[in-house]
Amino acid sequence: MRPPAFWFAPQNAPGIWPRLLAPLSLIWQAASARRNRHGKHARVSVPVICVGNINIGGTGKTPTVIALMALLSEMGKRPHVVSKGYGGQAVGPLLVDEVDHTANDVGDEPLLLAAFGPCWVAKDRLAGARAAIAAGADVLILDDGMQNPDLVKDFTIVVVDAAVGFGNGRVLPAGPLRQTLHSGLAQADMVLSIGPEAGQQHFVQNWPDLKGLPHLRAALEPLETGMLWHDLRAFAFAGIGRPAKFFDTLRGTGAQVVATRSFDDHETLSDALLKRMELEAEGLGAQMVTTEKDAVRLPKSYRHKVITLPVRLQLDAPEALGEIIENVVADRS
Repeated sequence: MRPPAFWFAPQNAPGIWPRLLAPLSLIWQAASARRNRHGKHARVSVPVICVGNINIGGTGKTPTVIALMALLSEMGKRPHVVSKGYGGQAVGPLLVDEVDHTANDVGDEPLLLAAFGPCWVAKDRLAGARAAIAAGADVLILDDGMQNPDLVKDFTIVVVDAAVGFGNGRVLPAGPLRQTLHSGLAQADMVLSIGPEAGQQHFVQNWPDLKGLPHLRAALEPLETGMLWHDLRAFAFAGIGRPAKFFDTLRGTGAQVVATRSFDDHETLSDALLKRMELEAEGLGAQMVTTEKDAVRLPKSYRHKVITLPVRLQLDAPEALGEIIENVVADRS
C-alpha cells in the first residue's frame, strides 16, 4: 500500500485529511511515550551510534549504515550492526550469514548489511548488543533504533530524504512522522539529509530550524561496477520506501527505463510475480533491473536474470563526519 500523498506535502500546505486524523495521531504519540517510559534504557560497555529517522521508511538509513561501517573500520575499530530484522522470522540474537540465511530468515536489510561486516538480528536490541560485544564488537551501530528505548545511544544520526523533508510535519496517521519533530530532534545529535542539490535546497528552505544540530549533506550515487548502463532498455522494479528515487537514479546512468513497477517496502517477490514481470520485460525487449535491497529477496532462480544497480552514500564533507565519529568513539574509550 502506497503512503497517502498528503503525508509528503509541505508543512504549511492546506488539507482536510491531516486535520481529521489528528486525534489518532495523539493516540500514536501517547503509545510511543508509554513505550519509551517502560524501556530498559541500558548503557553497554562500548559506544552505540544510532542511525534512525523521524519519518517512516525510505530515507537512506541502510547506505548510511554501510558508510559508517566502512568509516569505523578505517579507524581500526570493529563495528557490529544490531538490527531488528524487519520482515524476518528470526528472534535472535543471531549473527547473520549472507550465504546460509535468506531475507525470510533475517530480513532484507540485515542480509544486505552482512555483506559489509558483522550484523546481528535481535528483536531485543539489548540482547543483540550484548551478543555483539561478546563476539568482539568495540562499536555498535544501531540500525533503525531511534524509537527503541532499550539502549542508551551515544550518538544519534537522523537521516532524512532531502526532497521530502519531514513532510507535513504531522505524526502517523495524519503525516509521515513516527514521533513529533520536536521530540525527534531533541533525541538527535546530527541531521543527515540525502538527495541531489535541488532536494537539498528544498530541505533548507522548508526546514531551516534544526534546533542547532549539525547538518551534513549527502547523495546516493551509483557504484561503478563496469556495467554499461547507457542506452540499456530497462524494466525497473523496486519495493523500497520511495521507488521513484531508484527509477530516477537508474535514468541518471543513461539507461532507457521503458517500464517501472513499484511495490511496498520489504514486499515478498514471489515466483509468480517475477514470472509476470519477466514476460512483460521480454515483450518490451528490456532487461529487469532492481535495487540491492530487493535483490537479496529474489528467489535463487531469478538472481541471474535480474541486474542490480548498487548505490553508495557520497558525503559532501566526509572529513566532518569522520571527525565527529572519531570524537564519539574517543569519549567512550
